Amino acid sequence: MNLGLKGKQVFITGGSVGIGLSVARAFAREGSDVALGARNLQRVEEEAKRIADDYGVKSIGISVDVSRPEQIEAARKRIETEFSGIDVLVNNAGTGTEETIMDSTDDRWYAVWDLHVMSTVRTARAFVPFMRQRGGGVILNTASICATQPLWYEPIYNTTKAALLMLGKCMANEFVTDNIRVNTVSPGLVLTPDWWKTAGILAEKEGITPKEYLDGVAEKYAGNKRFASPDEIAEYYIFLASDCGKYSVGSNYYIDGGWLEGVR
Repeated sequence: MNLGLKGKQVFITGGSVGIGLSVARAFAREGSDVALGARNLQRVEEEAKRIADDYGVKSIGISVDVSRPEQIEAARKRIETEFSGIDVLVNNAGTGTEETIMDSTDDRWYAVWDLHVMSTVRTARAFVPFMRQRGGGVILNTASICATQPLWYEPIYNTTKAALLMLGKCMANEFVTDNIRVNTVSPGLVLTPDWWKTAGILAEKEGITPKEYLDGVAEKYAGNKRFASPDEIAEYYIFLASDCGKYSVGSNYYIDGGWLEGVR
């Protein structure tokens, strides 16, 4: 099937690992040129080169901490130099947390707010002008099922991801007249390195192995009793960015293996 993505230019934050890397590879498979943004320069450049070698598209790796406005601006300048513009922006950078409301500091709240929420505002400011010049585009924001159905041990993550749902709706309303479609993806259990990190912390407290902890999480929360792979999740981003998803505007899509309770 021709999804209309060949020749498109895509920027993915958090693009060197997990969901972001799988999304980048999926776009490249469809013939899109991709710019991967991540903090670790060596890793992001290695993954970008691997994508170029595997799929024959233009692929660049950019070291960027999206919680810092000056680094987003530097990324914009790099992309403006190497690409003719941006057709698709995937705001995927983020991290899980582990705290209680009573023991989490103001600095920690502000840091994650910058990473999850303000980075999405700032990348829009940086790249929407490109999309307007090109006659339109697509923005996809990665939230989480925890924005709606929170886990007890990460109130900062839950709250900032919930804010992304509203931000995505506001962006969609503002940009739709520019032919820019904005949607949000809310994954459930996805077996990323971040989950292994979280499992390592919480499993130690419970006196079990990380795998035992993850198996218990899947048994408790996922209707189909398993984690998704990042590659499975990436296919939804491709659909929403493609011509097949062109009537989707301002929506939030749960990809959760049956975790969500009730109707939303």
